[in-house]
Amino acid sequence: QVQLVESGGGSVQAGGSLRLSCAASEYTASTNCMGWFRQAPGKKREGVAGIYTEGGSSYYVDSVKGRFTISEDKAKKTVYLQMNSLKPEDTAMYYCAAGVHCREDDVELWGQGTLVTVSS
Repeated sequence: QVQLVESGGGSVQAGGSLRLSCAASEYTASTNCMGWFRQAPGKKREGVAGIYTEGGSSYYVDSVKGRFTISEDKAKKTVYLQMNSLKPEDTAMYYCAAGVHCREDDVELWGQGTLVTVSS
């Protein structure tokens, strides 16, 4: 069973930066796309960013474009989410996810989640 282990997150002031990491125990068809979802209290879960581990195509939700960057280190089987210019509305629990495609319906694996708190 493939496992996803997250690290990073924490508390930062608005305008600051954080980097999330998600390491896969192995690459399989289920890790063809890896990415991040987030869920704020009382809000619906939303996809934040995704990357195809073969090919490198990446996707972002409109609200983070230009501020967040998703990248991959194949040798480490790790995907990173660099979050810059953070805003209070980015506060949420962030979950690493993996699946065949970069769609929520195709998610097969979830990380344990890491909390990001942005204060104004």
